[in-house]
Amino acid sequence: MPASVLMIASTFLFAAMGACVKLASLQYSAGEIVFYRSAFSTAYMLGWMALNKGTPRTAVPSAHVSRSLTGVGALALWFWSIGGLPIATATTLNYMSSVWLAVAAVGASLFLRGPRVDARMVLAVLLGFAGVLLVLQPTVAHNQWLHGLAALASGVLAAWAYVQVKGLGRLGEPEYRIVFYFSLGGLVVGAVMMAFGGQGTHTLQGVLLLLAIGLLATVAQLMFTRAYAVGRMLRMAALQYTGILFSFVLGMAVFQDRLSMMAMLGMACIVAAGLAATFLNAKPAKDASS
Repeated sequence: MPASVLMIASTFLFAAMGACVKLASLQYSAGEIVFYRSAFSTAYMLGWMALNKGTPRTAVPSAHVSRSLTGVGALALWFWSIGGLPIATATTLNYMSSVWLAVAAVGASLFLRGPRVDARMVLAVLLGFAGVLLVLQPTVAHNQWLHGLAALASGVLAAWAYVQVKGLGRLGEPEYRIVFYFSLGGLVVGAVMMAFGGQGTHTLQGVLLLLAIGLLATVAQLMFTRAYAVGRMLRMAALQYTGILFSFVLGMAVFQDRLSMMAMLGMACIVAAGLAATFLNAKPAKDASS
């Protein structure tokens, strides 16, 4: 299957997972959803390793723990934000990760005497923040500001998780082991959250939703990883933003979400800023990565 098709399919499945999370959040806490989503993925990865002679043994356990905590934190915040926001809004704020990486690059240049940053990167950051203000204004007006801040924080943690994943790759850690420890971390953190936050009562609909979340997340992650492995990095990064469109359509179709023109303009600004930041960040390594 072509890389572009894999990427678009993965973003659709992630958007469908978001819709299932929103439905499940009526019955379960974010900690429970993280736990059951991670349980499915952990079981799958254990089976995969058994069939493919993979091993969880690693020389850098602390790096995996750090990456898992960061990634699971981003996941839990995103799941919680979906429960209180339109899916497209929560997804767009979570996709700010590319802009946060640009913020880090600009900050390193200004305060740590890092490499000089292209002025266009600064403009991309400013455009991203302008988009955030436009998206959050209707959110604040509807007393959803805590969920909006959670979605924004999930993007910050997701950006840091991407940096950690790249670091693990440079250390020679295979993708399956990174995914396994991320899933295992979600299992542990989800269990702790459940211990303090209580558990919902299971129903047939609830169990089916939890199974759907686990299945959709696992298949989407595999497609997403494969797309980046065989496709051109910049093209995959651009296609990744189709997830916002799918979330927008599902939000209207399933939940009758209605976004103001201001919110939609803000979403467009964030997408444009994210794309610009991605292309500018990758420009020095363009020849090697594509």
